[in-house]
Amino acid sequence: MLYESLENKKVKCNLCARRCIIKDGNVGFCKVRKNINGKLYSLVYSKACSIAVDPIEKKPLFHFNPGSSVFSIATIGCNFRCKFCDNWVISQEEEIYGKNIPPDKVVQLALKYNCQGISYTYTEPTIFFEYAYDIARIAKEKGLFNTFVTNGYMTPEAIETIASYLDAATVDFKGSANPKFYLEFSSVPSVEPIFESLIKMKEHNIFIEITNLIIPKYGDSMDDLRKLAKWIHDNLGPETPFHILRFHPDYQLLDVPSTPVEVLEEARKIALEEGLHYVYIGNVPAHEGENTYCPKCKTLLIERYGFSILKWNINEDNKCPNCGYKINIGGKYWGGGRFRYDIL
Repeated sequence: MLYESLENKKVKCNLCARRCIIKDGNVGFCKVRKNINGKLYSLVYSKACSIAVDPIEKKPLFHFNPGSSVFSIATIGCNFRCKFCDNWVISQEEEIYGKNIPPDKVVQLALKYNCQGISYTYTEPTIFFEYAYDIARIAKEKGLFNTFVTNGYMTPEAIETIASYLDAATVDFKGSANPKFYLEFSSVPSVEPIFESLIKMKEHNIFIEITNLIIPKYGDSMDDLRKLAKWIHDNLGPETPFHILRFHPDYQLLDVPSTPVEVLEEARKIALEEGLHYVYIGNVPAHEGENTYCPKCKTLLIERYGFSILKWNINEDNKCPNCGYKINIGGKYWGGGRFRYDIL
């Protein structure tokens, strides 16, 4: 899907914002889309490398169908080269492998494990777009919702194509969208396509939550974070949930320490100052920054520990029981009693 033929059997891929021009016999930057005799093929279609049942809060989606379970699925590959990736074993793998699980079987498994939705995650869902698209169509017919956990580096055409089936997206920023950081640490030439994707998602009423990974020394500018928070406020709205994530050493950045909690707290304070109503601290279990408070009266509405909901204090019409403020909740509350487990 989403490519055009050029002269001399070249093709132009219009799936991600790189828009790779690929010669016959070569693969794109993602390494999983190949030009074979002038036609572009997905090398990972129906080849699942990782499957698990997760609480939706792990994505993280705190405001979309909270308390639900999602069937999480991924294939090999990515269109970023993040030096800090915590899923690098599959995102940066060059050998194509995976278990053959066709789209209809994925949906059957999701229903079998009592999931309410399917999440395309762990690696970048853009690069297994055709697989995700076909699963999402069937899932929607069976009453399941669909969510992307994405770096947002996709084309408007890709969003237009899947918008009818995509209910929510977690869009992951790194280093507060600093262009130099993206180029040096993720090999991404421009961050602008991510912002364009977010605008397009909003136009299609896709429920959006934003994350931002703060990496000490290299991607921890509070000025950049303030700019990002302001952009979210002005373009997506103050009701957009914003998750500020703690970095832990991984892959090629093993010598970089974990983000100090005080830095995360400062970042949260800044985002709240910029007018965002729901700002969270991620990867710090038991921190008060995991909880949801009423933007108007500050009543504790949702108490969390990690990915678990300990307390739900919101009326059935999603209003604060104390002051009646309407809380931005997509879908419904599904209750607790969940746990995650790997299937593949």
